[in-house]
Amino acid sequence: MADHARTADALRSTAKGNIIHATGLRKNFGSTEALRGIDLDVRRGEVLAVMGPSGSGKSTLIHCLAGVLTPDEGHVVVDGVDLGALSADARARLRLERIGFVFQFGQLLPDLTAVDNVALPLLMGGMGRKKATVQAREWLERLELGDQAAKVPGDMSGGQAQRVAVARALATNPGVIFADEPTGSLDSVSAENVLTAMLQAVREAGTTVVLITHDPRTAAYADREIIVRDGKLSAASVASLA
Repeated sequence: MADHARTADALRSTAKGNIIHATGLRKNFGSTEALRGIDLDVRRGEVLAVMGPSGSGKSTLIHCLAGVLTPDEGHVVVDGVDLGALSADARARLRLERIGFVFQFGQLLPDLTAVDNVALPLLMGGMGRKKATVQAREWLERLELGDQAAKVPGDMSGGQAQRVAVARALATNPGVIFADEPTGSLDSVSAENVLTAMLQAVREAGTTVVLITHDPRTAAYADREIIVRDGKLSAASVASLA
């Protein structure tokens, strides 16, 4: 009965244009309550900024939304798929094919060129090398990095390397990208360049972005902001969801 209710709930949320639907999320680490009953819908194609102080639970929240962590209570639906109904392997496959990630320090493989870094998730998904390389080059061009294709990360500026990470996240044409402090390691000019390039690319592609940031200037680029405090959404955030 509960499964039927969850399925109906997910279908209603999808019909409303939500790509992410989360209800009653709770997550404990020992005696620490990281999430304390969060409900959240993210609309398809929107850029959502998730703000909050260190230790507030915002990283745990997006890890649950992405299926990296399994909540102790509650459930998450991403693009019509109930993550709680999937095995660990199936969730990993979903992340590879339908979810992109951008991290604070890029996490590019240092010995691979920019084009090979971008092509990597395509190759892991089973695409042939020739096609993957062509698609990777197209994304580098879209992010104005065509002249960096043959360079390794250590030969690029921080901003350039982070835009390569954005290209890699977009290469599989995911429905949603989770970006965890994507400009936190950059100076203000480079940060603005990366954000502008990323948001132009995702808006053209219709990709949803869930963006963790502590910087109000970064959050200002988003369509909507929510604030996580002590494992809950702030009252203002809840009101904005109504």
